[in-house]
Amino acid sequence: MGLDDKNDERLDENAGFTEFPGANTYGEGPPLSGKFAAFFKSFFGTKRKVGRPVTVNPVRGDVIKVADAEEESASTGSLGMVRGNVKLPQVEYQRRRRYNDYEKMDEYPEIGAAIDIYADDSTQTHLDGTMINVVTETQEVKNAVQDFVKTTDLDKYLWDIIRNMCKYGDCFVENIVDMNNPTAGIQRLKILNPAYIYRREDKFGYLKGFRQEVPGSVNDQSTSMGRYDRKNIIELDREQLVHFRIHTSDSNYYPYGKSICAPGVRAWKSLRMMEDAMLIYRLHRAPERRIFYIDTGNLPQNKVERFMERIKAKFKKEKFYNTDSGNADERYNPISAEEDFFVPVSKQGGTKIETLPGAQNLGDIDDVRYFRDKVLAAMKIPKDFIVEKDKSPERKANLSQLDAKFAKAVMRVQRDAEVGLTDLIRRHLQIRNFPKSTYANMEIKLAPPSDLSEKRKLELAEQKTRVVQAVKGLDLFSNEYIYKNFYDMNDLEIEEIKKQKELEAPPAPEPGAAPAAPGAAPGAEQPPAAPPPPEEQGK
Repeated sequence: MGLDDKNDERLDENAGFTEFPGANTYGEGPPLSGKFAAFFKSFFGTKRKVGRPVTVNPVRGDVIKVADAEEESASTGSLGMVRGNVKLPQVEYQRRRRYNDYEKMDEYPEIGAAIDIYADDSTQTHLDGTMINVVTETQEVKNAVQDFVKTTDLDKYLWDIIRNMCKYGDCFVENIVDMNNPTAGIQRLKILNPAYIYRREDKFGYLKGFRQEVPGSVNDQSTSMGRYDRKNIIELDREQLVHFRIHTSDSNYYPYGKSICAPGVRAWKSLRMMEDAMLIYRLHRAPERRIFYIDTGNLPQNKVERFMERIKAKFKKEKFYNTDSGNADERYNPISAEEDFFVPVSKQGGTKIETLPGAQNLGDIDDVRYFRDKVLAAMKIPKDFIVEKDKSPERKANLSQLDAKFAKAVMRVQRDAEVGLTDLIRRHLQIRNFPKSTYANMEIKLAPPSDLSEKRKLELAEQKTRVVQAVKGLDLFSNEYIYKNFYDMNDLEIEEIKKQKELEAPPAPEPGAAPAAPGAAPGAEQPPAAPPPPEEQGK
């Protein structure tokens, strides 16, 4: 397979699941920056010949790929130039705003705990203690992958990678190679901030590279206005980064991933306002206040106001001991003026004081719980995982069922993470000059997120086995019928099972050979027969 074919295959692997018009090309940029980008460009890159004919890929839906010059010329018209700055497309500007909302949502305790649950359940360990299982028939590839995981500490970074996938929907991991020994493969991984990484694709949706923005000063607001300066951009090769993302066919998020927090943004904003309103109400209505009914007697109306001011001033002051003069002085106490009420009364039987109780309905937070439950439901998190309720047996039974359902949501995240892990490990093996045939069919598997889900599968398999035993005992159907209808096997799988059973069957005994002793292993050497009795020997 030539370099051109390899490059075409890399383009196919990096293409999105769904293609939409309006590619993120950003026009002509500077050459690839840095020695790492130059290495990946020289290793994975392709020098196309002038006048190369248009190729058609029949596997990917007959997507036509043109030459580089045509791709670049077709992409230069989608930019707006403002004083040397590049105006970002609307999808990039909205993505930056979404990331800002996700950052604030992560500070919310329930949402942060929900994201942690996704990351914890997605990074369980297998029975042998490993987090990443490599399914391959080549032992050398398996050993190389295990060494790669230890060298780069991938099992430690995987929790952060999946958490960023769940939080942002995207996670960009940079591959760092030792330039003094490039054949050693990828030596270190670096997780980048997704808010400053941009995908650069052609008009057909094929990935051409990445661009990383170097954040400016705090006072620089160009990025917030949807533009970036060309001088602060680093060009990266498409093989230099691995884009972990939660795939979605929603055009509002393509070509990036969709966060698990995305459906709950609106409910979270409503929840935040409801909590602020509840806090303001508690601070304003919770303190107890007093009402002073002051008997004014027969004072005329024009003197009542001055009399009330003297009474208020008296209650506003508190006495304290002055160490300088050695006397008891008075000072102003503004708290009493804010808490208490003074009401003049006449002919009511003298002065009296009443106490106004504070807010009596501080425990009524059903509206806050309503929006909180909506946020957890949008993130597909069972609220019993976050909120403790009663300890009834029914709740424990429901929790077991909810765990099995939530495991399916975690497995979808794991499948998207396995796509990025497979791309990362294949890239490492390719740099180490492993033949493609050794890792072409390699698969990366993460541990199941829930023991209850695995237990349910085993219970179903056990029940199916009992049914098959009962059916075979009745001798109503053939083995081939049982294979097809109870185990969903096709003709090729049935033939393979029959061949394996013939190979595993013990060899038939030779004619005249003594029967094998009960309990003896098949094929074991039989002990010699005992000699006949002496009477029979004389005969």
